[in-house]
Amino acid sequence: MSEKTEKRQLIILKILRKANRPLGSSKIMENLEAFGQDINERTVRHYLMEMDNKGLTKNLGRRGRIITEEGIAELNTARIFDKVGFLAAKIDQLTYRMTFDLNKLCGTVITNISLLTPEQIKTLSPLICRVYEEGYSMGDMMALFEPGQKIGEVPVPENMLGLGTICSITINGVLLSHGIPTRSTFGGLLELRNREPLRFAEIITYEGSSMDPLEIFIKTGMTDYMGATTTGNGRIGVGFREMPADSRDSVVNLTHKLKKAGLGCFLKIGWPGQPLLEIPVNEGRFGAIVIGGLNPIAILEEIDIKIKSRALAGMIEYEKLFHYQELAGKIKGLI
Repeated sequence: MSEKTEKRQLIILKILRKANRPLGSSKIMENLEAFGQDINERTVRHYLMEMDNKGLTKNLGRRGRIITEEGIAELNTARIFDKVGFLAAKIDQLTYRMTFDLNKLCGTVITNISLLTPEQIKTLSPLICRVYEEGYSMGDMMALFEPGQKIGEVPVPENMLGLGTICSITINGVLLSHGIPTRSTFGGLLELRNREPLRFAEIITYEGSSMDPLEIFIKTGMTDYMGATTTGNGRIGVGFREMPADSRDSVVNLTHKLKKAGLGCFLKIGWPGQPLLEIPVNEGRFGAIVIGGLNPIAILEEIDIKIKSRALAGMIEYEKLFHYQELAGKIKGLI
């Protein structure tokens, strides 16, 4: 198969996954044009027949095609080099789209989502809340999504609930709305001793990764929230940011407001041009460490409970968030 054909078939898979419903060849052709692909409907049908034969799509007759599990797997693994840098671009896109007003406490914030059964949330909520209580979460707020709701491109399946946690990129959006550009440099695994940041054990740059670094650390069992929340010695997920040196005082002031709003704040703020925990910072900028948004869920993986999570899943209205101490009551209202 030629590179052009492969690329076009992957675009078709992306279109079908995003639609989350059957699409006919004419509708797929319209969407391909939006991707800059000038293809006639006959060629689209030819591609679809090939993809049916491979098991990547399923023909539902007049209703159109849907993407199969094999198609989703192909989309997640194919052309990995095309995905490198995608995460950094997504961070920028969501930062600019965010509408949260820190003074009025309204507008959209960026959320991660984790899918659990109602029984899992009911049983494991004390463990999740422990991460919040110990200060290793991104703020104090969370959200619950019911079956059928969709957050970004992530639908909540039947018999499941979606637990939304605040994404650390929300801070980028707030700072940008106050005229402060933020550069997200890397996600890291931060080692703690007696609850104090000691050093970075691992780092993955956003520009060089095809998926969120914290998702990688969680799935590979590299975190230690059990230790962090009991003895104060462990490893937690964080992000590293750089901001203009002249904005430091403003950032500190906004951090206090963010904390009051329950949206979290920086774990540590450095000084202009000086390294922060041995991480060099560019001249004219200062570094800051922000807690990872998926931390409350990561502790579950440490007790061998596999959870499907998606960082940077989408936007949610601030008014739909609630304090983590309300979680038990919210669960009772849903199950």
